[in-house]
Amino acid sequence: MKIIIWLLLLVAVFFGLNFSGFSKNIKDLFYDLSAPFQKALWGAGENVSGFFNKLSETGNLQDELSELNLKNQELLGQIVALQELKKENEFMRKAMDLGLEKEFDLTLVQIISKDVSGDSILINRGTEVGISEGMPVITNQKLLLGKIGKVYQGFSEVILISNKKSSFDAEIREKEIFGIVKGKGSFEVSFDLAPKDKEIAQGDLIVTSALGGVFPQGLLAGQVQEVKKSDVEQFQTALIKPGFDIGSLDYLFVITNF
Repeated sequence: MKIIIWLLLLVAVFFGLNFSGFSKNIKDLFYDLSAPFQKALWGAGENVSGFFNKLSETGNLQDELSELNLKNQELLGQIVALQELKKENEFMRKAMDLGLEKEFDLTLVQIISKDVSGDSILINRGTEVGISEGMPVITNQKLLLGKIGKVYQGFSEVILISNKKSSFDAEIREKEIFGIVKGKGSFEVSFDLAPKDKEIAQGDLIVTSALGGVFPQGLLAGQVQEVKKSDVEQFQTALIKPGFDIGSLDYLFVITNF
């Protein structure tokens, strides 16, 4: 503060000398004395100006980084969308290879939730696309997953064939053995009420029967893992391994008409 006051006094003296016609030597002396202070003031001014310029450059850099981050997020979103589209196209291609679209009216759906303990899943379509209770649900390889349970506007419940509420007519077609597939819970399925005099073997394929009209004929329900016979029982039972792996599923088909 004192330096500024002294500078102001020197400036006032300079102007006074200038207007009074004082000698050139006095003026030169004044310039020599004030030069260091002038340089200090100019340097301070330049430092302040540089500081504000750096602040401006930093602000511009932050804006550019924010814009780049936003564009990066948009690109990541596009990549995810393309990956999903690729999976969907691959799923549809396999279905077309089997000619499923020629056999049934199909609606493509995606799994949005899996209730492992309840042997059920949720899909992302409902009444808005004409899905209704009881419709069969299959994979693109014609494997039976289950049927539609409760239906809502934008999603639906699928009751898996392993659900305790699930039962339907089925057969081992090559051997003309008929029975009923029942869900046991925890992804366990059995083939019950099969005649005792028929020979069921491990590896036999269980497919849906036309009887009962619950499912179209010929959908693969599973494969025989173990056969249980009893001397006191009139029928025999076989434990079945379902044809699907719930953990690897993403897209499915709902058969809306067959």
